[in-house]
Amino acid sequence: MPLRLMIDNYIEGFSSFFTAQKHTLPWLIPQSLPGIIDEMIAQVNDSYTVKDGIAIHQTATVERGVVLKAPVIISENCFVGANAYLRGGVYLGEGATVGTSCEVKTSIIMQNSAVAHFNFIGDSIIGNNVNFEAGSIVANHYNEKKDKQIRVMLHGEIIDTDVKKFGALVGDNCRIGANAVLSPGTILAKDTIVKRLELVEQV
Repeated sequence: MPLRLMIDNYIEGFSSFFTAQKHTLPWLIPQSLPGIIDEMIAQVNDSYTVKDGIAIHQTATVERGVVLKAPVIISENCFVGANAYLRGGVYLGEGATVGTSCEVKTSIIMQNSAVAHFNFIGDSIIGNNVNFEAGSIVANHYNEKKDKQIRVMLHGEIIDTDVKKFGALVGDNCRIGANAVLSPGTILAKDTIVKRLELVEQV
């Protein structure tokens, strides 16, 4: 494993929720996330309503017009705004917010993080207490390149992931400004601030 790329170094408590993935490289987790979430759904308690591969905690709010494509876990005190679209395997940790008309695809969003509205989060792992302002995007695929292999930059070293879809690993307490874009393969340390309209392209 590349030096200091354990997810717990970016997201406190990650391995207490995803024990089997403690030593898994972050770009490999979205590849198996639907199966991981299916296993978690099988273990939720009776405070969740479970139907057709979707588990929603009784304290969560899911507004009208939301589209949920299994498997999905929406945890305690979450809020999912009108016309949001969750698909491909999505886990929302306690207190997470997905606002109006957001799309979240094959991603983990940990506790008390907020995706404001009109955002796209793809094939990503988002830490605790992260805030995405309106219109900010986590891109997960190189549409414009012939070589679509995703590479990440870690401590000055370029790492070949051997995957063609991976968005970002975003550490705890990061702030992503309105209409900013995180390019495929972005790794953000805890407490990183991305300015409004900024493009993060690490490789």
